[in-house]
Amino acid sequence: MAPCWPLGLCLLFLLRSPVSSEEAGSSCHSASRAVKNAGEGGSVYESVSRAEDLRFKYSKKANIERPVQGALQQMAFIPAGVFTMGTDEPAIPQDGEAPSRRVHIRPFYMDRYEVSNAEFEKFVSSSGYITEAERFGDSFVFEGLLSEEVKRTINQAVAAAPWWLPVKGANWKHPQGPDTDIHDRMDHPVLHVSWRDAVEFCAWAGKRLPTEAEWEYSCRGGRENRLFPWGNNLLPNGKHYANIWQGTFPSNDSGEDGYTGTAPVTAFPPNGYGLYNMVGNAWEWTEDWWTVHHSAEETHSPKGPSSGTDRVKKGGSYMCHKSYCYRYRCAARSQNTPDSASSNLGFRCAADTTPDDILEEMKGHSEAVLNR
Repeated sequence: MAPCWPLGLCLLFLLRSPVSSEEAGSSCHSASRAVKNAGEGGSVYESVSRAEDLRFKYSKKANIERPVQGALQQMAFIPAGVFTMGTDEPAIPQDGEAPSRRVHIRPFYMDRYEVSNAEFEKFVSSSGYITEAERFGDSFVFEGLLSEEVKRTINQAVAAAPWWLPVKGANWKHPQGPDTDIHDRMDHPVLHVSWRDAVEFCAWAGKRLPTEAEWEYSCRGGRENRLFPWGNNLLPNGKHYANIWQGTFPSNDSGEDGYTGTAPVTAFPPNGYGLYNMVGNAWEWTEDWWTVHHSAEETHSPKGPSSGTDRVKKGGSYMCHKSYCYRYRCAARSQNTPDSASSNLGFRCAADTTPDDILEEMKGHSEAVLNR
């Protein structure tokens, strides 16, 4: 499928024009696709209806070969509780971080790790799934990760964030452009996955995406009113607890935390619930539609608006730096259209039942139809 850029982004693509600090601060999350109609031809994105209504019938072989070992056994139990979601001192007010509100959460399970390239490869091998970035033929890549050869072929950028370049051939198998691969980063988070791609993986694994409230509750790891999963100090005792940007963005990442670009999903100490890389490394999709308006009333297991145009993502990425993208805090949030993908966007799954229950259910079905 030939690359097709939505009208909104086409208007943003300009030759490297300078951006203000305000513009940069608003565009740190990642570039976005916007679904548009193709005139009489209907929707450009043919996969939308199938992914959106979550009806996808896998073959018997695909179900038999589901990952009954490994990822499903790497879930942490998240106990029921009440926590303070959001903050009354938002660092980025336009993102809807306020107000703080009391939220009750039912017990559930959360992946200890971001979904890795190795796990996503199992999914693709057994189901034959093709990601949206592969179908579109391109995806967004941070300029600093691209080879000079690839950069010479590109003459467009996102005006508000010129470090984001549309790259033909970039996808989960080629995360830094068509001349790269994942052979030496199988334990790194899978990237260039859209919200719909993440939903399909979770369904194949017998899981689901976490709600924003579940994600934030899990991120806090049992701590109340703290900036990060480990507390308020970014570098307790001078030690790094997350993979973010050190140096001057976007020109120089010094890699003081040991990594430029992504880190293995097992890197850095886990939080109080045994979860790794809840902030930094890669943005993570959640189930919720995006809104910046929240009630201060106490709620029980909220799921966000019933509809919208963008989905919520949480946690920030290796590209986050306080000088322009202070979104590696548990209360921080951002959004993308469900079909968007980029070189800093991944996910992890949640589940309502124990991994053992999921395994038994999977073993008892040779074929599955997803209805939701």
